[in-house]
Amino acid sequence: MVYDALTGHLSADPVKALTHRTGIWGITAITATLAITPLRRLTGWNRLQSYRRMLGLFGFFYIALHFLAYLVLDQFFDWHTIVKDITRRPYITVGFTGLLLMVPLVVTSTRGWEKRLGRRWVALHSLAYVTALAGIVHFTWSQKADLHTPTMYGFVLAVLLAARLVPKRRPPVGRGRPG
Repeated sequence: MVYDALTGHLSADPVKALTHRTGIWGITAITATLAITPLRRLTGWNRLQSYRRMLGLFGFFYIALHFLAYLVLDQFFDWHTIVKDITRRPYITVGFTGLLLMVPLVVTSTRGWEKRLGRRWVALHSLAYVTALAGIVHFTWSQKADLHTPTMYGFVLAVLLAARLVPKRRPPVGRGRPG
């Protein structure tokens, strides 16, 4: 994106292009984060778990860049217009809500917070599904015509949510000692 911006290859509307790209990268990273646990359960590749935190932080980084592109490049820090947009334009309200819900996830993403919060950490981090849903709703409502891409993200999120409903496979309990 930086290279494209510096060489003038973004598009006729570079602000829109940067905003769109950062949003896409953000929702992609969040979706990939949510896919790790079901993929790990399906394949048994437990090492995937070590990438989940990093992907979630990348997702937040790109969503924060997405918001900053809107805040700085689109609105030029016009706080009155920004507050009006957040309160009156549903897709911006939903997107901003999703961003705010990500903040406690980022703050508590360390192992120290995971230990401090114990089981509450897992409950808190289930907000990741709510933030992903908010991102997909934001993306869908922001589109004027082409709903193919947000629909695909919505479908993937629905599959990932459904995968959460499948009970974890437990190792079979032995019927006595092998002998």
